Amino acid sequence: MEPSEIFKVLSVETRVRIIELLKGQGPLGTKDIATTIGITTAAVSQHLKILKQAGLVRSERKGYWIPYKIDEKAMENCRQILNEVCTCGCKGTGQFRETESERSNLESLKKYEEELRIELGSIRQRLKELEAKEE
Repeated sequence: MEPSEIFKVLSVETRVRIIELLKGQGPLGTKDIATTIGITTAAVSQHLKILKQAGLVRSERKGYWIPYKIDEKAMENCRQILNEVCTCGCKGTGQFRETESERSNLESLKKYEEELRIELGSIRQRLKELEAKEE
């Protein structure tokens, strides 16, 4: 799928919320997603269909239950695409364009650092939950 198509898919806030939910809680069925987000299961199904077509989520039937989960490889591809078009202009190299002011770069880096801290906190929380289930 082309990057522009992925951006179109992710331009809908509900789809981003679904991805965040799956990322934070792991595999979920449509009813659980609908209850958490506060929309109908039919609406969730439509959004999941689009996310699945884009390759961002996948499902595997388990009897009557169909849990949906993030496709980690697809999400990594999205990260790479975003690195290429990130606001600092580094294209993933970490070296900034010389035309941007140092202040702008500093603000961008601080914002990115905070986003990474939040994501790391979510990952640590999910690891604790998974480890608690194993015990």
